[in-house]
Amino acid sequence: MHRPFLFWGFKSSREILESRLGTLEREVMAVVWTAGEINVREACERLGSSVAYTTVMTTMDRLYKKRLLARRKVGRAFVYAATATRDEMEGAVATELVQSLLQRHGGEPLPLLSSLVDAVSDRDRALLDDLERLIREKRRAADREKRK
Repeated sequence: MHRPFLFWGFKSSREILESRLGTLEREVMAVVWTAGEINVREACERLGSSVAYTTVMTTMDRLYKKRLLARRKVGRAFVYAATATRDEMEGAVATELVQSLLQRHGGEPLPLLSSLVDAVSDRDRALLDDLERLIREKRRAADREKRK
């Protein structure tokens, strides 16, 4: 029986994203993703009474400075919104990870790409169809760009 080699400590894009944010930052992001737009007071209410208003305010400001939240002034308060969806953020982390692996691999990316296809097919054969469709779409887009 073939058992895949697993790297100890290898993290998924979700785990990488979560390790870059503190616990409260992750909780605030979850609240913002659910609410769409939210001010500090509303975020405090959703987080529960265990977190002080000023702590949530500082955390949201920190997330704004990290460019994970956007904000606009409404009256005397800021209203915050996520700059990207959870899926977009996880996708960006995954893309960065794959790009770094391709760069490290130098001139021979085929083994890495083969491993990706194997991982996709091990998870769900229907994903192979999705991967094939995405490849066709990327080729069409690249062809359109060449013609310009």
